[in-house]
Amino acid sequence: MRALSITAVIVFLLDQLSKLGVIRLLSLPERGEIDVVDPFINFRWAENRGVNFGLFANNGELMRWVLIAVAVAISAWVLIWLKRERPGKWSMIAGGLLIGGALGNVVDRIAYGYVADFLTMSCCGFENPYSFNIADIAIFAGAIGLVLFGGKSGKSPPPKRRKTP
Repeated sequence: MRALSITAVIVFLLDQLSKLGVIRLLSLPERGEIDVVDPFINFRWAENRGVNFGLFANNGELMRWVLIAVAVAISAWVLIWLKRERPGKWSMIAGGLLIGGALGNVVDRIAYGYVADFLTMSCCGFENPYSFNIADIAIFAGAIGLVLFGGKSGKSPPPKRRKTP
């Protein structure tokens, strides 16, 4: 559980500090965009009131609280599941990524009414029109990690006994 807790706290803090940095220090909401290493990585301000890619953003205040409840419920479920199963270190880190990211976005929804998105990445002729944040990266990586490592226990299975005739 230590790896999960440390990972979740680090992700949460990185997410919130990065958002404060682009909001307060760089004034991104007022500026709208900042080219960092164009076109590979840029800052583009977006207020995401829905889920991924702004889906379900039209339902306003109701959807805000539904998404908060869903994120908290999934985080609690993952925490309980990992606590019961006691899988390996990589599963715990993946769970920490997912939980830390989800709670980072929950704080945004409570504080601002939206998730603060600001990163865009494009490459090789593909221009990505969507913005995301550190929490989104962590949630995605954590979900993939749980799929890959979730069923693997951190403990070795007991040795098989040979039957003697």
